[in-house]
Amino acid sequence: MPRVQSVYFLLLQDTLLLDIAGPADALLFANRYQDEVRFEMHFISPQQSVNSSVGLQLGPLLPLPEQLRPDAILILPGLIGGNEVYALPDAQIAIRWLSEKVQTSHRVVCICSGALMAAHAGLLSGHKATTHHNHCHELAEIDSSIKIEENRIFVEDGRISTSAGVTAGIDLALHLVSELTSPFAASAVARNLVVYMRRSGNDPQLSPWLKYRNHLHPIVHKVQDAMVKDPAHPWNLTELSNIACSSTRHITRLFKLHAEVSIQAYLTSLRLSLATKFLANTDWSIERIAEASGFGSARQFRRIWNSHFSAPPSAEQFR
Repeated sequence: MPRVQSVYFLLLQDTLLLDIAGPADALLFANRYQDEVRFEMHFISPQQSVNSSVGLQLGPLLPLPEQLRPDAILILPGLIGGNEVYALPDAQIAIRWLSEKVQTSHRVVCICSGALMAAHAGLLSGHKATTHHNHCHELAEIDSSIKIEENRIFVEDGRISTSAGVTAGIDLALHLVSELTSPFAASAVARNLVVYMRRSGNDPQLSPWLKYRNHLHPIVHKVQDAMVKDPAHPWNLTELSNIACSSTRHITRLFKLHAEVSIQAYLTSLRLSLATKFLANTDWSIERIAEASGFGSARQFRRIWNSHFSAPPSAEQFR
């Protein structure tokens, strides 16, 4: 049975529709591509219904709950307007509720100017955060202790996550899916939504499980999916071309064109990532790790490892 992950969207009058729909659709598709976690979405508000930013009425909505599950995720979409809208009566009710109900075990996800509401509730105090570039100065005015990072798609600081706005909320939702389920599921969701798996320049580089997947070619994705599911398998071009129902020459060309990396380099990156996990989470010998990761021998593993990393696999940073 999958673990149920409760997700609450807090909606107010004039909530930006894409701030709701983008992350919600990402979570909806995540339920289709993996069986480990089932995202259970609840749409809550001080009102029974609200009008979205485009005039579409949303309702009936659930009332603000008396308590949240200890591991609940709370998503705060942005609103039309600036800081002034959070002085309205319903916004004040929501802010007081946030101040009283949100615990350190909860995860708070702010989309666009939703960060302003979180700041008013004191949830961002002392945290790194971002928001839409038009609202960064307002965020600073609400709470000077917030460490605002501009020009970022999203910022994660502990259990507080904030995004730059609108479509960046989808990027943040995909990041959550990757973290709570698997990079493979997040990649599948991104492909279904036809969006990139993005990061800003200051965020860590994409892992090889997600890297080289920002293309739309179904045959190349099919070949990548096969390798991702079993990196240690002794893959060869003939076997991969059979999966692609193509010639070895054609799939080699397609892979390089669309993934922008060779098949062998892609497979090596997956195996090195797998080896890194074994180094960090087991006490296996180098020989066993090499075999489990798909390398022909410990000698081959060390040679390839040394060509990618300055420190040896025995270094403390990998153990």
